Amino acid sequence: MLLIGNYIVLGFRKLFKVMLFSSVSQLHHAFKSRQLKVVDFLKQTLAHIHKTDAEFNAFLSLSETPGLMASAETLDIAYDRGENLPLLAGIPIAIKDNICIQSQKTTCASKMLSEFISPYDATVIQKLRSHHVLMVGKTNMDEFAMGSSTENSAFFPSKNPWNRECVPGGSSGGSAVAVASGQSVISLGSDTGGSIRQPAAFCGIVGLKPTYGLVSRYGLVAFASSLDQIGPFARTVEDAAILLEAIAGKDPHDATSASYSFIKPSFENLSIKGLKIGLPQELFSDAISDDVKQTVLTAVEVLKSEGALVETVSMSSFQAALSAYYIIAPAEASSNLARFDGVRYTYRSENPETLSDLFKKSRGQGFGSEVKRRIILGTYVLSSGYYDAYYLKAQKLRTLIKEDFKRIFNTFDVILSPTTPSTAFKFGAHLQNPLAMYMADIATIPANMAGLPSLSIPCGFSSEKLPIGMQLTGKAFDDALLLKIGHVFQSKTTHHQRYPEGVFHGV
Repeated sequence: MLLIGNYIVLGFRKLFKVMLFSSVSQLHHAFKSRQLKVVDFLKQTLAHIHKTDAEFNAFLSLSETPGLMASAETLDIAYDRGENLPLLAGIPIAIKDNICIQSQKTTCASKMLSEFISPYDATVIQKLRSHHVLMVGKTNMDEFAMGSSTENSAFFPSKNPWNRECVPGGSSGGSAVAVASGQSVISLGSDTGGSIRQPAAFCGIVGLKPTYGLVSRYGLVAFASSLDQIGPFARTVEDAAILLEAIAGKDPHDATSASYSFIKPSFENLSIKGLKIGLPQELFSDAISDDVKQTVLTAVEVLKSEGALVETVSMSSFQAALSAYYIIAPAEASSNLARFDGVRYTYRSENPETLSDLFKKSRGQGFGSEVKRRIILGTYVLSSGYYDAYYLKAQKLRTLIKEDFKRIFNTFDVILSPTTPSTAFKFGAHLQNPLAMYMADIATIPANMAGLPSLSIPCGFSSEKLPIGMQLTGKAFDDALLLKIGHVFQSKTTHHQRYPEGVFHGV
């Protein structure tokens, strides 16, 4: 008989399930008390990935090296000695494949970088190494983080564990699937316009886009530099907070990183009595499905019962956020992706006739259709004669969005909305209609445009038994407040404790 956290486990079959869906704190306690060995947990995690990933397609590569197992063995020795190790020591983590890990492939799920091996670690990876996490693999994504379904991966689409016929969201779909299916306790993704929060909502887990600059972007392959932010996926808000504390902080390699030290808040005896929450009417409109709208409003009642004060507000700039984003983001992408030219470390077309032909064929063959669409759009809005009409106007709209948030935060502590306008949609539903796909980010984009922290937490299920996410957005560097509210909600509900049927295949 083993005790892990509050679970009493009898027999291997039940132990296996509890282990894979335990929290970081529960696992740390089990490691520290020597009820569970790091090596054994790592072996079971890798075995689970091998058994299930042919179905889910969460991973592009696994890090099954002698060094990974040796690290686990070293941690067991340290635990045996009673050493005081970090909470994350021995915890498996999955990494989105646009974050560089030295001597491993970083493909961005693109043919263009299919053979690229990173010569260095991203700053977040360096920080995770100091916490002794075990990086089990790189996860699937929309190519160069451009998409909302992971269907734009050059290799294969990832599948939603709650319904294999539905997308997991994107662009960080693989990272979300890995956590939702028990293949990894936690994971890292990146969020440019909702790419952490949207797949978190679709897969029924927690996803946080930190304040812009709180986490270093050094070693993150850039999509849109003024919007990109690395952040955590987890099953509980507390696990997300633990992971954020490990990766946050000023970095001399990233001039946009902030001189702000995030410290995981205490989750003991929390109260949200008197907290003021604004519900933007533009994000509870007809564009939001009834299932999602009603589920989120029901979740709001939980916060009201805990003493939160809730009012409807108007944020008119939200109506222009999507349009402005799809000018600014492609413009920055067209500049960032110019480096992938077939000359240096990228895919190179065979037998080009001229240097110009090399550029044209390499980029034409190496990039997928969505990436090419955004490069073309971005180049167009930055071109002579169109810069003022499109790009400059979009930047002015971005300023209005920031001012709108500032106005609301003069009265309210946080803004609450649905994370997505619908639950996970079927594969192929929007592939022929890019504008419909872009609408999946209608609720998440404003926070990126303003550089604000935003948290998605599971708040219920649709009539089709698909997860629904609730989004909390706060002031810059109020990440801890969002996590506290999310923890209060999770302490009063059980949505996050459910896991998809069939993920264990009879184990």
